[in-house]
Amino acid sequence: MAEGNATTHHEPSPQEVRLVIAASSAGTVFEWYDFFIYGTLATLIGQAFFPADNETLSILLVWAGFAVGFGFRPLGAILFGYLGDKLGRKYTFLVTVTLMGIATAGVGLVPSAASIGLLAPAIVLLFRVLQGLALGGEYGGAAIYVAEHAPPEKRGLYTSFIQASVVGGFVLSIIVVIACRALIPEDQFADWGWRIPFLLSIVLLLISLWMRLKLSESPVFQAMKAEGKMSANPFKESFTYPGNKKRIFIALFGITGILTTIWYTAFFSGLSFLRGPMRMDNALVEWILLIAGTIAMGFYIVVGKWSDRVGRKKPIVLGAVATLVLLFPVFWGIGSLANPGLQDSALEAPITVSGPDCSFDPFAEVQASNCGRLLEDLTSLGVPYTITGEAPASMPADDVALTVGASAYALGAGGMIDWEDTASRRAQVQQWLENDGYDFSRQHPPVLNILGIIGLLLVLGVLSALTYGSVAALLTEMFPPQIRYSSMSIPYHIGAGYLGGFLPLIAGYIVATTGNAYAGLWYTWAVVAFGLAVAWWGLPDGPPRDFSDEHS
Repeated sequence: MAEGNATTHHEPSPQEVRLVIAASSAGTVFEWYDFFIYGTLATLIGQAFFPADNETLSILLVWAGFAVGFGFRPLGAILFGYLGDKLGRKYTFLVTVTLMGIATAGVGLVPSAASIGLLAPAIVLLFRVLQGLALGGEYGGAAIYVAEHAPPEKRGLYTSFIQASVVGGFVLSIIVVIACRALIPEDQFADWGWRIPFLLSIVLLLISLWMRLKLSESPVFQAMKAEGKMSANPFKESFTYPGNKKRIFIALFGITGILTTIWYTAFFSGLSFLRGPMRMDNALVEWILLIAGTIAMGFYIVVGKWSDRVGRKKPIVLGAVATLVLLFPVFWGIGSLANPGLQDSALEAPITVSGPDCSFDPFAEVQASNCGRLLEDLTSLGVPYTITGEAPASMPADDVALTVGASAYALGAGGMIDWEDTASRRAQVQQWLENDGYDFSRQHPPVLNILGIIGLLLVLGVLSALTYGSVAALLTEMFPPQIRYSSMSIPYHIGAGYLGGFLPLIAGYIVATTGNAYAGLWYTWAVVAFGLAVAWWGLPDGPPRDFSDEHS
């Protein structure tokens, strides 16, 4: 079935198309705001709901909660994809945006773990599940709704506003946090003020519902319904329709796997990298990401329009290849500009550790060995280290030994450190490192360095735009209209939910266990490399075209 036959049923007016783009984009901004505010406030979320003596464990639990929401996106895609193909595009994503707004506001009302114990993180995780379900239905609905209103020659341009709106949700979350920090004293913001951005989602929900209720149903869906060409079971037919299994595989790995890992590396890894290992001032990091994110939104629209002329495959392949080449150099550059003293100290006074049972388990509340506790301290301080098999010759072989440049410390005897007192132990380790030139104060780089960081983040923004800007149009064109909502949502949200959603957790774990702030980038590199091979093989060459069985 060719899509072009269905679209002749109704030709939306220019005014109607503008309303469709505006309402769908605004709703997408608000819905992704709801999802991203959790990540933007990750540190405070950890303190409120996932407190632990092991700071690395606390932040990993936050990212695990982040991943839980993503993990339920495929289920939301199945549920709301089915409803979208059976009941319509419009009413389905009205339900998803309502569910998202209520769940996000709920997080802001949950008492802290200090008040109700383990019930607090359990309730937060429940709300994250609801958010994941909602988001699983949102993207497909908004993308298809705009694509099915757009003329074929402008489909990439019109749908690129949906892609830019995802970044808009991230930018809005930062704007709200910055505004709250400016209006609320820092200690009060850490205590209760962080809840306001979550509660604000109720206001955003009302605005989104008002805008989307003014919309009419998709012309393609109306035509299918009038012609009696609706799918009997969209979920089942997504896997039985001729050629669809191949298309789903390509959509999962060759499209979503690439775009989602690049996106989260560019924005969330950039955010956590600057705040964490680079120790930049939190407010400054938020302003840097705000500026970079706002400018980057325009890149998605440029790429979407470009794809209408050159096809959807070329930007994605170009972006994936460039990512494999530039990913590590860009982050090395960001690190050297954000905290040059840390890199100089690591070169001039490298840290080595040795001792019995010398391994670090990021998920352990208490490490099994003293050497593991020392590694926990170094990881919390964000400094690179190397584990050596043997202690220095001047020290007992069974001692825990810490070497910082030319200074060596035997920690197993003489009472140099209190292994049971985490705070005093960490303070002592920090003091030794500071004696050898390490600086653990919050960094405020010079203006030129800040501009350089923004420039490098914009490079990541370009890479993300190349692999994401045309995707809504591409996925719409890949699948038959009667099962489109389900067929594109399922692979998209499996890829975004697991390959992308688990990225902060996996990358954070890799960094914690290796002591290398850049090691987590290998996860992104590997996923993009595999996705590039799939995209090169499976994506259609040439100019964009509507779905038809003859070309599938």
